[in-house]
Amino acid sequence: MLVLGIESSCDETGLAVYSEKDGLLGHLVNSQVDLFTEYGGVIPEIAARDHSVKIIHILKQLLTKSKLDVSDISLVAYTAGPGLIGSLMIGETVAKTISAILDKELLPINHLEGHILAPALEDSEIKPPYLCLLVSGGHTQIIECKDYGEYQILGETIDDACGEAFDKVGKLLGLEYPGGPKVSKLAENGNPHRFNFPRAMLKDRSLDFSFSGLKTAVLYALEDLNEKDYPDVAASFQEAVIDVLLHKLNWAIEDTGIKTLVCSGGVAANTILRDRLKRMADERSLSVSYPSIEFCTDNAAMIAFAGYVRKKYNLRSYNTSFARPRWPLGELYD
Repeated sequence: MLVLGIESSCDETGLAVYSEKDGLLGHLVNSQVDLFTEYGGVIPEIAARDHSVKIIHILKQLLTKSKLDVSDISLVAYTAGPGLIGSLMIGETVAKTISAILDKELLPINHLEGHILAPALEDSEIKPPYLCLLVSGGHTQIIECKDYGEYQILGETIDDACGEAFDKVGKLLGLEYPGGPKVSKLAENGNPHRFNFPRAMLKDRSLDFSFSGLKTAVLYALEDLNEKDYPDVAASFQEAVIDVLLHKLNWAIEDTGIKTLVCSGGVAANTILRDRLKRMADERSLSVSYPSIEFCTDNAAMIAFAGYVRKKYNLRSYNTSFARPRWPLGELYD
């Protein structure tokens, strides 16, 4: 089985080929970050146009790099949601065209499932059941992966995702888009205990998250500060986010008894979060895994792998024929 993966949910155009026999044969990602730096954020219309201009060129590059012809592909897996509808439709159109012309099987993939399965892309020992801490610009969730294709959201953000909060605090600190990684970089030279920023929703043992109040607390703190204080602000903000993530994850471990953890999504690249998770895992005799840094952010390798998993285990098909900008995991088969 050779799976072509296509990812175009937001501002990365990704294509990958995954082989049942040899694993990941190749993947390419074109990031639109430079395109949106001057705007301070993603412009959906421009993102979709850039996908449409780049995607076929990237596909040709990938096939050349992998020494394959498109006719060698046996399955086309593409991100059908959630994401920006215009961007999703570009990837969907390419996937459906290849499927129709070459009579290849077509599998729509939920983007979140790609992230949930991403750590196993490079480590075949990672198998359900496990808890997934999914932390990205659009999602902050604790998900119980009971089996392949069987997921239960135990907790999620009720407002900003933590990655979104990182980006917004980056703006407050005057950092260039995307601000999240730059906040973490700035925090390296700061005191994480100088500011006692709020840790929301820790009193009632809820597994849900809220980061909007933390972002507002940073805004008010900055009113009486200058740039020399910014590293301390960044470090204290980051400390508050990670404290909340670990508190909630600890409660989920106690509630479920699951000892295997994975962490995925763009914020999973954060080195402090990884260090704290490793320390927690060592103290509690847990195992914790992450994707490689290149597979934390949006990419087609995880989509191709998710397509492979769904085909290999003959999982129930998603009940969707068109791209869905909103597509919660709980509605996979609705």
